[in-house]
Amino acid sequence: MSRTRVVFLRAGAPPKPPAGEACNGCGVCCAAEPCPAGIILFRRRRGACPALTWQDGRYACGLLLAPEHHLRWLPRGGRHVAARLFARWIAAGRGCDSDAPPG
Repeated sequence: MSRTRVVFLRAGAPPKPPAGEACNGCGVCCAAEPCPAGIILFRRRRGACPALTWQDGRYACGLLLAPEHHLRWLPRGGRHVAARLFARWIAAGRGCDSDAPPG
């Protein structure tokens, strides 16, 4: 039995690429559900990730762009270390891993 999920994105968001292709900032993955980092940090398993950020005509992970905004306890000098850690944790740059059909 297949389940259908509706996610709401900005009209100007790029269409979702096929799984495995380069991320284009469509936002489908993070709008559908939080990644493992989001589950732990925001204590939610369903719905859009609170770190999903719209910037320059595409979606991006706020944990990579501005981790200090989401982690108020982060020391001032920890921004770059945290961003690198989250990039590795969510496999940023590895390609689209959303199983939703391309847009």
